[in-house]
Amino acid sequence: MTSTLPATATSREDAAALDVADPLAHFRDRYLPLAPGVTAYLDGNSLGRPLAAIAERSDAFIREQWAGRLIRGWSEGWMELPEQVGDELAAATLGAAAGQTLIADSTTINFYKTLRAALALRPDRTRIVIDRDHFPTNRFVVESVVRDLGLEIAWLPGSVDGGVTVDALAEVLDERVAVVALSHVAYRSGHLADAAAITAATHRAGALVVWDLCHSVGACEIELDAWEVDFAVGCTYKFVGAGPGAPAFLYAAARHHDRLDQPLWGWLGRADPFEMEQGYRPAPGIRSMMSGTPSIPGVLAVREGARVIAEAGMPAVRAKAVALTELVVELADSWLAPEGFTLASPRDPARRGGHVSVARADARQVCAALVEAGVLPDFRTPDVVRLGVSPLPASFVEVWDALAVMREIGR
Repeated sequence: MTSTLPATATSREDAAALDVADPLAHFRDRYLPLAPGVTAYLDGNSLGRPLAAIAERSDAFIREQWAGRLIRGWSEGWMELPEQVGDELAAATLGAAAGQTLIADSTTINFYKTLRAALALRPDRTRIVIDRDHFPTNRFVVESVVRDLGLEIAWLPGSVDGGVTVDALAEVLDERVAVVALSHVAYRSGHLADAAAITAATHRAGALVVWDLCHSVGACEIELDAWEVDFAVGCTYKFVGAGPGAPAFLYAAARHHDRLDQPLWGWLGRADPFEMEQGYRPAPGIRSMMSGTPSIPGVLAVREGARVIAEAGMPAVRAKAVALTELVVELADSWLAPEGFTLASPRDPARRGGHVSVARADARQVCAALVEAGVLPDFRTPDVVRLGVSPLPASFVEVWDALAVMREIGR
């Protein structure tokens, strides 16, 4: 989707005018203020800023539910929260009908569970496709599964701007491939994959797909049901803003529920867990993907993040993400390219997520200097500065000021 906001700003006054015209500007007041000395936060794709509502709801939960209800809370609604909030997040951000999404565990654990569940649905196939620029934890999980099950990896190289294309995938898809595991938005470059086309190509080859949505949920429009995705996972502490270490989410398409077989059998994934019986009998539906006890404060923080995104609406959130990243690209071309920086993200906004990467050999030192100057970006080896703009709390002036500081540091 393209932004309805103007694409250019030739002065700080122009950036301020974009903020005035921004239909989502009032959402910035929902977030706790930046700490003294921080003038710009451009790392929302690693850790989102906290909503004031999360602090308020957390305090109320501790005082009223935890202290007030104690152990009774589990039978008064806590037990159902992973599915309830999963449905809320799915409706707000994932394009998924109810009954297919859980809030639980970490992305790593959920990726392992969904990968093994997908492999169990294709028992006669022996290969997993993954790209070499996939986030390390996913590569490590795939390598461990391949080792344990005696399978093979078909490695995909990244494209010039760090993303996987349908054409590249076609070169490795054959009757041996069981699962294709890819990131919707590449963590380093911000490349936004064509998830619909890649999923369709995977299915034509008879394989299943597991998408990592960590860098797209809350920044890009996602339609898991319409794309006929099989499995997906992602974290909630980036653009959703549920806090450091917040529980992740897991999606499993309803058409697979009658054959779901995930490897981490835990008591809360069992039918009637409080019977404490011998032997594992999986709960029906998405509940069978549960394992251990959920973090209730974390799940409730996800609820607040999902609520604010639902109120804003993902089309509007995506439009602002495009406008903000377009401003970053514009200023990078005008200010940073003359100082030796190169754009390390797709130039086409339709193929770019919620962050822009620029590269220079001394990127680590540049990032350190930016932090010292009150601008918080992110460094990724070996030479990338990532500039992540969270659509709801970020402003155009904040981006302008951050890039102005970066230009001075880069000289």
